[in-house]
Amino acid sequence: MKQTIPWTADEIMKATGGVVVSGKNKQTFTGVSIDSRAITAGELFVAIKGINHDGHNFAEEVIAQGIKGLVINKQKTEEILCDRLINPDVFCVEVDDTTKALGDLAAYNRTRADVSVIAITGSNGKTSTKEMTKAIVSRRFDTLSTTGNLNNEIGLPLTLLRLSPSHKWAVVELGMNHPGEIAKLAEICKPDIGLITNIGRAHLEGLKSIEGIMNAKGELLNGIKPDGTAVLNADDERVMHLARKTTRNVICFGLSKNALIQASSVEIKETSTSFILKLPYESIRVELPVTGQFMVSNALAAASVGYLLKFSAYDIKTGLENFTPAKGRMNISTLQNGITIIDDSYNANPDSMEAAIRSLSGFKGKKRGALVAGDMLELGMYSESLHKKIGELCAESGIERLYATGQFSANIAAGAIIGGMDISSVFTGSQEDILSDLKEWLKPEDWILIKGSRAMGMEKIVIKLKEWAGTTTKSN
Repeated sequence: MKQTIPWTADEIMKATGGVVVSGKNKQTFTGVSIDSRAITAGELFVAIKGINHDGHNFAEEVIAQGIKGLVINKQKTEEILCDRLINPDVFCVEVDDTTKALGDLAAYNRTRADVSVIAITGSNGKTSTKEMTKAIVSRRFDTLSTTGNLNNEIGLPLTLLRLSPSHKWAVVELGMNHPGEIAKLAEICKPDIGLITNIGRAHLEGLKSIEGIMNAKGELLNGIKPDGTAVLNADDERVMHLARKTTRNVICFGLSKNALIQASSVEIKETSTSFILKLPYESIRVELPVTGQFMVSNALAAASVGYLLKFSAYDIKTGLENFTPAKGRMNISTLQNGITIIDDSYNANPDSMEAAIRSLSGFKGKKRGALVAGDMLELGMYSESLHKKIGELCAESGIERLYATGQFSANIAAGAIIGGMDISSVFTGSQEDILSDLKEWLKPEDWILIKGSRAMGMEKIVIKLKEWAGTTTKSN
């Protein structure tokens, strides 16, 4: 871990606008933490109230560990600062909202670090695009990027609070499931470059319609610095609608003739994807270490950032070819028993599920293929109909066997049967039930796609199948 930028008590006060309730304004802190289990000596503890835990309940514990700084909700002040906790050596600040205070600290840190920021959002491809962009930018600059799924009102601040004096760029991912969230995140990270991969049917429960999703993603554009640039997908008509409305500079990527950064001669292979990257000043062939047509779009988005930063075509190519695909995102591996797994278990929405099913259909060719589908969450009133369409697509795609698990498994199954799939080829049940049947059905040379929303934990099926089948012999 790089050394983060230290915090003085005065800087904490300036960033949060909080009120000192104990201690002196002389302390200095090495960093910021919200985790009482992982906090280290010298760090400031910000007590966040989450879904499952309230950090205020661990205030006494962190003080006992020797932590000398706290940020707490003012409603908790009397509860925490009882007689045995009041300590002149412990600097304690009360604020109206500790989650907002965490964001305020991150925004302050982003400004004082004097870095440039690339913020990426979209319905699909955010993480892969972020990894590709980092792989390019880090060839010339010390670059910080989002790790895991730290892309919300807590995750983004935690990322920016990791900035060190040596960082020159930060590549961050912005997620959302309700209106206004992207605007808040953009206000925290103040992007120099804002990138929208695409706009699809994700988080319909909180955003109600595809237009609601478009408007929510579009909040990023207003958050870009006035002299900054929006990098937008020319192949997505909703993204282009946003492009026509924004006052920021715009460059577009895609297969469209209207795109400045384009691809041609695309070849989708079993474990890689190649294409000719067409930049305004040069063309060069790129071989991505991951498969899928949609990965070309992600690569073009990342290449557009490289173009803005005046990277050579060779540097962009090298970055793209050396990026590490994220776990659970179209990771293909052939097991010792000859079965090939497409692990796309990290997350799912209707558009990414459709793309993955089409990939399975193409890869398996005349061999047998199976889909193991978990629920696609946060679709609200559209849940039943969109899960049914996934079943119909499975049947249309010539996939031999369908497994569905979760609350909407019956809808997926019904769609497949309506689409013409034999009822004997459709199986619904728990993960354990599915694994048991899979082990009976699978044969060498079969292909299997595993996909579902993050909360469904579909990676457990991948792990169990690999344990059952033996070690991998080939992977991407």
